[in-house]
Amino acid sequence: MTELEKEGKDMSLFTITVPARHCALRYRHGRLDVVLGSGRHPRAWRARHVLVDLRDQLLALAPQEVPTADGVTVKVGAVVRWSVADAVTFVEHAADPVGHTYLAAQVALREVLGGLGVEEIVRRRTVLPGADVTAATDAVARAVGIAVAEVVVKDVILPTELRAAAAELATARQRGQAVLEQARAETAALRSLANGAKLLDAHPALAQLRLVQSAPPGTQVVLRVGGADDASR
Repeated sequence: MTELEKEGKDMSLFTITVPARHCALRYRHGRLDVVLGSGRHPRAWRARHVLVDLRDQLLALAPQEVPTADGVTVKVGAVVRWSVADAVTFVEHAADPVGHTYLAAQVALREVLGGLGVEEIVRRRTVLPGADVTAATDAVARAVGIAVAEVVVKDVILPTELRAAAAELATARQRGQAVLEQARAETAALRSLANGAKLLDAHPALAQLRLVQSAPPGTQVVLRVGGADDASR
């Protein structure tokens, strides 16, 4: 929120201009006189105007340490999407309404995520219960004139030991998959050799043909016609 009088481009001698998606609170003698919507309005003498931005805004929460249900501490960062719901309450109720919302979001993160175990947080990293955090934050923010549309949990940082253990587990799984694929390939090769051996046993001529095919270039092949009895005669 800003003092409209400080923005000379929106002030003239007889009128004031409130930008789109804003409103202006007019105070006279220290009391609220009227809430002006966007557009041009007649200027009231000896009045103070406070401009309030009604557009959606983002509030980034710095990563904070959150103890999980099993005693492990993780760092969680989030972003709050908010807007002014009640301009009068926003201006008059608290000196720092955005600070109230920031604190409410931090507390909500601790309460909601603190009930989960670290394994569940890691498993549900992309679908953490943001709706519960949003509802808890909005309930507090409404008291200072702010509506919280969404709280997005965007960062979950595990301790170094857990990150190392997770990396080792992923590596072990990949190695296991590689060994399994190698074993499957070897089994398929042995099965193919066994089928080939059966085929050669059933058809000796194929064995001889395969022998000739496998001989290197320049090999001399001797063909013997007839059996052992014919050779002795």
